[in-house]
Amino acid sequence: MVAYPQLRTSADLLQSTIRLEQCVQFLQQQKAEACAIVNSTLYGLMPFWRSMQQASIHAVVGLRVDVAVDDTIMPLVLYAKANDGYQAIVKISSAVSTRADHVLPLKWLQAYQHGTIAMIPYAEGFIEQQTVEAFQQIYTQQTYIGISRPNGVRHITEERTVLLAEALSMPIIATQENRYVQPEQFFAYTVAQAIQTGIKLIDEETYAQPEHFMPTAQQWHDAFRDVPHWLEAASAMLLSCHVTMPEKALMLPQYPLADGVKADEALRELAYAGLAKRLPEATDAYSERLNYELGIIAQMNYSDYFLIVADFMRYAREHNILTGPGRGSSASSLVAYTTFITDVDPLQYDLVFERFLNPERVTMPDIDIDFVDTKRTDVIQYVAQKYGAQHVAQIITFGTLSAKAVARDVARMFNFPPDMLDAISKAIPNKNGVTLDEAYAQSPALQQLVHMSPRHEQWFAVAKELEGLPRNASTHAAGVVLSPKPLVDVIPVEQGHDGVYLTQWPMQEVEAVGLLKIDFLGLRNLTILETIRRSIYYSHGRMLDFEKIPLHNEATFALLQRGDTSGIFQLESAGMKEALRQICPTHFLDVVAVNALYRPGPMDFIPSYARRKHGEEAVVMPHEALRPILQETYGVIIYQEQILKIAAVMAGFTYGEADLLRRAISKKNETVLKEQRGKFVSGAIAKGFDEATARDVYALIERFADYGFPKSHAVAYSYISYYLAYLKANFPANFYAALCTSSIGNQERLHQYIQEAKERGIVVLPPSLHKSQRIFTVENEAIRYGLSAIKGVPQPFLAQLMTVRKQKGTPFTSMYELAIYLSAKHFTQKHIEPLIKAGAFDDFEHDRATLLATMNGAMQHASLYRPDDATPINENVASMRLKYTKVPPLSMKDVLQHEKEALGFYVSAHPVEQLAPENLQGRTTMLQITTIQDGACVKVVGAIEDIRLLRTKKGEQMAFVTLEDETGTISCTIFPQLFAHVGQTLTSGQLVVAEGQIEVRFGKRQLKTKALHHL
Repeated sequence: MVAYPQLRTSADLLQSTIRLEQCVQFLQQQKAEACAIVNSTLYGLMPFWRSMQQASIHAVVGLRVDVAVDDTIMPLVLYAKANDGYQAIVKISSAVSTRADHVLPLKWLQAYQHGTIAMIPYAEGFIEQQTVEAFQQIYTQQTYIGISRPNGVRHITEERTVLLAEALSMPIIATQENRYVQPEQFFAYTVAQAIQTGIKLIDEETYAQPEHFMPTAQQWHDAFRDVPHWLEAASAMLLSCHVTMPEKALMLPQYPLADGVKADEALRELAYAGLAKRLPEATDAYSERLNYELGIIAQMNYSDYFLIVADFMRYAREHNILTGPGRGSSASSLVAYTTFITDVDPLQYDLVFERFLNPERVTMPDIDIDFVDTKRTDVIQYVAQKYGAQHVAQIITFGTLSAKAVARDVARMFNFPPDMLDAISKAIPNKNGVTLDEAYAQSPALQQLVHMSPRHEQWFAVAKELEGLPRNASTHAAGVVLSPKPLVDVIPVEQGHDGVYLTQWPMQEVEAVGLLKIDFLGLRNLTILETIRRSIYYSHGRMLDFEKIPLHNEATFALLQRGDTSGIFQLESAGMKEALRQICPTHFLDVVAVNALYRPGPMDFIPSYARRKHGEEAVVMPHEALRPILQETYGVIIYQEQILKIAAVMAGFTYGEADLLRRAISKKNETVLKEQRGKFVSGAIAKGFDEATARDVYALIERFADYGFPKSHAVAYSYISYYLAYLKANFPANFYAALCTSSIGNQERLHQYIQEAKERGIVVLPPSLHKSQRIFTVENEAIRYGLSAIKGVPQPFLAQLMTVRKQKGTPFTSMYELAIYLSAKHFTQKHIEPLIKAGAFDDFEHDRATLLATMNGAMQHASLYRPDDATPINENVASMRLKYTKVPPLSMKDVLQHEKEALGFYVSAHPVEQLAPENLQGRTTMLQITTIQDGACVKVVGAIEDIRLLRTKKGEQMAFVTLEDETGTISCTIFPQLFAHVGQTLTSGQLVVAEGQIEVRFGKRQLKTKALHHL
């Protein structure tokens, strides 16, 4: 029997390649009796603990730390001997991980000595006696010296170390740090280290012999044959460690209240005050529902939780941070509505509270909140400040080496050239979750790369060995935990961002110990909504209240019926647009239904829903008793709430029991299903339904339970969809300006939205030094181009430009004056040239060629009179009327080329507009094509905007070419026969004439090209 005192797992982020499955199998083969995890953090602790328990191997919690002793940093391995030792190690790991240098001062160990064992690893050389004595003074009788003999080789300092141990009466244990399982895995481990450090490989033959493998039982005994008691001491030490991992216990934080005030009472008072404010004339049904919900919440001890969420939602409102109307099942709670956590009235939409909180299935409450993505951090910081930084943390998540990432990373460490890295990326399919083995089977290009040379084969073998290993830690997109006691008493933490700690354990492990998690999600579409609202305020002088937007706006439904939903949350895809055209929404609930239906499975029922809505198909009910439940959706079961109601009406289930039935069906447990089926049928018979009907309806429930979508979530998110549709229909310029702002950095999408705006007749004004803001803005129903969207102009420069513009107060009279205000530090060619090319300096009323020619003179002027920001502005110098350097004007071709270069599209004109009239004769513009019928033959003239090459099933090459004229774009399909003649001559920016037949697909017109020639 052997023990392994120094196991480092792959959770230690490229410090080890040991995967738990492989490790456990090896330990079982060696009949290991104990094993200690000693990573440099507590990453991976819980999976290790569970794996060892399942394999009946004694698990020990350990930690490797670097300790500062005087001016020396020494390695130390700590083990949890008892539960208080485990708590100490959690705190030590947290302390180390929140320090910038990740080094622990020696004196800090004094506070964490109880219940721990210290082992000084003598693997890397001799440690001075005074250092050993310093550790011994802290850990008294619990300090060991660990001696390694990798490959049976004794270190030259071993003899001195043994003498030191004897002199200090310190026990010795046999140890060896394990970073990979087999010696032959040493090279892959070395590559992992190289990826972590960024230092590329040299010839592997120069590397030392492997020392950090997991010795077999025989290797242990052979290496320490002369001192077997060291091996026995290692086992005894590990087996003396007995830690009981804390069992899950719900740890809900308390909301701070005045003395004597109970959370249940405070929540009741808040909820009824909110009901009076939300619904001054609320019926008794609201009071009854509110009273019922408050009773359940109090019974489940969740009042504090609701108060906490309501409090930070209040903070968001008071600080003008837009929040979503609701998310998930929490929107079915009236308490959430009356405490302003959600904006969905559950009684109005017939939502079931038990879908959110089920008294018959006690689980953690789950209220997820959407925030404007630019302000989400503000709310998290508020929570951290209110409850204390020690009680709040964001949740860690781990990135792994995916197929493409590991192939590139390993290739880079192998010193493969850049073109080879690109070839590797292209050879691996862009498919989520694809493995290297799958990629190899699917990609002849990858097979060819692998077999180019023995070195390439080695590269691929190493990449496969490292594939899937954890590579880096980052912050979970939404999760935040709150704890009633300091987090380090429960879980390890590390330094996070913006003053908020980060857990060392991922979400599942954090929830497993009973901590409360709340999801603070940043939703881009809320940011767009807020941007539109502010834009409307500045352009129309009114601040919209989204809750007061009418849900029966004619223009909005006309837009939805056309499927004109680009830029609208959840309704943008081609399939969704087609579904909207089929259904032709006339009511908000139609939007809710289409949001719930448009998913794999339920989307099969979209045609039936549409036909029934339009009276083209009979509305068939499974039973007349279910009409009140299914009438809203024309007899089609769409929502989970409908399933709950059917079970209640037909079989007498409580909503809590019905929710258990729904969950049982989705989990497909046959035993439970049989039991539930019997209960449903007998309940239905007891209510007067015949057995055949009961079985038919139950079969229907079973069929739809997997498909059913939470209506609460569909309603909440449909509000966002509807608000955006309303704004697009009624404030199109503001809508597109906000979309363009949100698309800065995504040239393809930005161009799409600008083109759409133009097609709607909205004028897009060029960038202006004096009128443009950083973002896109609205001027007299036209869109002014935002300076942030000009390529090559950095944000710090724009911030400075906005500052001096505000400081000046009036427009700059010349480029020279601007140069003085900006100073030579900021007025540089790199910053100014893109602005001139984009047309932003046209405000100075000089040709762009002259402006470009004058730029150097203005730079010299600034260098002479104001070299940096610290130099005061001399108004006399600034207002000097200096001459511009006059040169011949740019040709229109050059002007347009510069605009395309700086903006990604043309502003002054379009190249098509510069063509001779005879070249445009008989053409159809892209805008005219939007109204032309399917199958019509047309001739178009345009500039090639994009070329996408592909091959047919027969292997023949063809292309999709996007042509653009001054009114819009169209996708032209170039089939193989035509491509063979013109394919080699197609280049971006080229002007061409294309003739062919219009084809309408998913509501979008394309050109099946029959002929194409260049102009």
